[in-house]
Amino acid sequence: MRALVLLALLLAPPALAQPLPRPGLDPAAEARQAVDIRLPPWSSLVRVQTEAGTRCTGALIAPDRVLTAAHCLVAPRTGNLVLPGRTHVLAGYERGEFRAHATVLAFRIGPSFDPAARGPTGADWALLRLASPLPGPVMPRAPLPAPGTPAMLAGFQQDRAHALLADTACRVEGRHRDSSQRWLLRHDCAATRGSSGGPLLVRQGDGWAVGGIAATAQREARGGTAVALEGLELD
Repeated sequence: MRALVLLALLLAPPALAQPLPRPGLDPAAEARQAVDIRLPPWSSLVRVQTEAGTRCTGALIAPDRVLTAAHCLVAPRTGNLVLPGRTHVLAGYERGEFRAHATVLAFRIGPSFDPAARGPTGADWALLRLASPLPGPVMPRAPLPAPGTPAMLAGFQQDRAHALLADTACRVEGRHRDSSQRWLLRHDCAATRGSSGGPLLVRQGDGWAVGGIAATAQREARGGTAVALEGLELD
């Protein structure tokens, strides 16, 4: 019963006193569309939320492994990392219902990630190990994508938190190394708060694979930055 109550509280939409800013979007044009989470590649995406009130997106890369952003695990009030057991992953989430739920047993974040600073961006990644496996297909991992590679980005975003919205016609614009020599990808995908931790999907043959982990968004324009999987210890 306690678990059901906790989930009900977590799924309740926050009260909005005023319109929230929407970084990562073009104010003059809407590039996102609702996609069917029952169909691939979207069926590999999950909703990640904590009892501290954060809500993000993640990708299932193994039945009991999820990739997301490290800043999604920072409690807003304290600036500290949340406890793994107070982090929940929902598969097949849509309009308050979900196919399966798992708590997090343990997680690993970027070695130099500072929770208080929510950075640096190159370390803003997390690998969640689940207490129980989730159903659904797992996403393959792509090698470092080249500029111009077709991309897609989806997430459970703040303005429509109970549906999966995606920009299905974007691309990788560039890539560079940060001060610690970690690869970052610049993309022009439309996505705002809540899509953090979501996979930057890149074209791989006839399908799609995870090329990066959404970490930041431009202030008042479409696009943002993703942490490339190249060089990350994910096994």
